[in-house]
Amino acid sequence: MNHELDPAAGTLPHENFRCGTVALAGRPNVGKSTLLNALIGYRLSIISPRPQTTRHRILGINTTEAGQIMYVDTPGLHRGAKRAMNRSLNRAARSAISDVDLVVQVIEAGRFTDEDEALYAALVEQSSPRLLVINKVDLNKDKTVMLPFVADLVAKHSYDEIHYVSALKEQGLKELEQAILKRLPVQPPVYGEDEVTDRSERFLAAEMVREQLMLRLDQELPYATTVEIEQFNDRPDGIAEIHAIIWVERDGQKAIVIGNGGAQLKAIGTSARRHMERMFERKVFLKLWVKVREGWVDDENMLKKFGYTD
Repeated sequence: MNHELDPAAGTLPHENFRCGTVALAGRPNVGKSTLLNALIGYRLSIISPRPQTTRHRILGINTTEAGQIMYVDTPGLHRGAKRAMNRSLNRAARSAISDVDLVVQVIEAGRFTDEDEALYAALVEQSSPRLLVINKVDLNKDKTVMLPFVADLVAKHSYDEIHYVSALKEQGLKELEQAILKRLPVQPPVYGEDEVTDRSERFLAAEMVREQLMLRLDQELPYATTVEIEQFNDRPDGIAEIHAIIWVERDGQKAIVIGNGGAQLKAIGTSARRHMERMFERKVFLKLWVKVREGWVDDENMLKKFGYTD
């Protein structure tokens, strides 16, 4: 992927072309990453059923004839952040909503928790317009049960618009996109029309390994792991050679990630490699190691080394 700015930037494709940055914000596990992928038509953010899958701010770009929307998928804002990494994720989420043209608060249909309320309080402090997206509406067979829930929300909170969507089923997205576009400034595009992110292949490779850890490991173990790309080279034969380290906190965790006879690690690597080959559009040779670093989740220097910055 080439992420250089569009050389044509600075000129309006037409007089009403709009361009701006939109934060997708919400508590963990409301479907922000699924929504981002659906809005840009590309599987960029990793997805798992677990909360706090997203650990980094990820920019997803969607360019149409009407305009260019730069979506920022943020870590879920959550309370009770006791570990350094959790505090880092909260800082990243708060930072992301402070410097955008518009914020979309994503909630789950029928639920508005204390964490949702805390995020709303943070949004009110910003001057940006805010939309409310009620996601997962496809899970409610009887739509009338939503009426009192939404009436109560509207009575206590102020949003420019409310949208009902199913990110998974891609329902309600066109109307949401139109509502976003009309609130963005008229200005030239920042990125080329074929660009989908400003993130490097190196970053995306690490995320695809981490996605498999989230999907395949039980209980709390995925939260004790992170992935560092040690080497990423394109060989003369056109194959991308990638060496990655999976960091864990304890020896017992290392044994679980490797599995009996290395079976778990092999399965993680095989699945991650297939995803990489689809995204990078070339063959990939992936080599994985598992290493132990006690307390990395609470070590500010290690967090910076692994890219957990505000």
